[in-house]
Order: sequence, then C-alpha cells, then structure tokens
Amino acid sequence: MTIPRFIESSIHIDAPASRVWKVLTAAEYTKRYMFGCEIVSDWSIGGPFDWKGASDGVIYVKGYLKDAEPDRLLRYTMIDPHSGLEDVPANYLTMTVELAPERGGTMLKMQTGDFTRVGNGATRYQHTVAGGDGLLIQLKEVAESGG
Repeated sequence: MTIPRFIESSIHIDAPASRVWKVLTAAEYTKRYMFGCEIVSDWSIGGPFDWKGASDGVIYVKGYLKDAEPDRLLRYTMIDPHSGLEDVPANYLTMTVELAPERGGTMLKMQTGDFTRVGNGATRYQHTVAGGDGLLIQLKEVAESGG
C-alpha cells in the first residue's frame, strides 16, 4: 500500500488570529481540545515541545519546537514515546499549523507528515486519518467561545 506523504486539513474560525494563537499555545485552552493535554515547552527553537496529560502528568507526545511566529505559524516535531519506535529524529513527524486572515476570521491549516519516511508510517497514517477532524472542530469551538 502506498501512503500519502502528508495529511492536510483546514477550518475557518470566526475569531482573530491572536485568539486562535492563544488557543493553540496556552495550556488552559489546549487541554480543552487536545484530549486533556497541555503543551510543555520553554518556547525556544529546537527546545522541547511535549504534550503532557493535565491530570496524570504523562507525556503522551514528545517533540521539538521548529518555528513559532505568533498569530501566523507553529511548527513542531512529534512522536509517541510509548509507541515502541526508536526515539531518533527520523521517526518524528512534523506538524505545521498556519494561520491567515480570512472573511473576518482566521483560516487554520494543518499539515502532518512525512509519513513515508518514519518508522511504522502506514499505521501512523491510518491512526491519524481515523482521528478525523475532531480536533479541529473542538479547537474551533474553543476559539469561538471566547472563554
């Protein structure tokens, strides 16, 4: 089976980019749409960018910050530290989140990949696709709720 290299999705959010950025990066918001996880990072490029369970303290996704331009771009690498995959750069996927003004709100675009170059890529691709757009829909709801 040939798997696509990347998964791309997007959603329009009726909120300014500054609000969407806050929802993407502040633990008080991330735990509301990211399965109860919050970002743990010192926000230095190349520094750790982990997703930790707010209630249990477990690191569910491990990664490194690649780029952060407030209100515009967030890019980080990621791996499930419990997957059994070797913790080497070649097994990390890259998540790129772009924000752009659109129709009085913000267009959020996400790209995840490259699935063809990482260990267990086909399975990781299938799991990501199976998750659907639920995360984007929940993120939109949090950003649009204003609170």
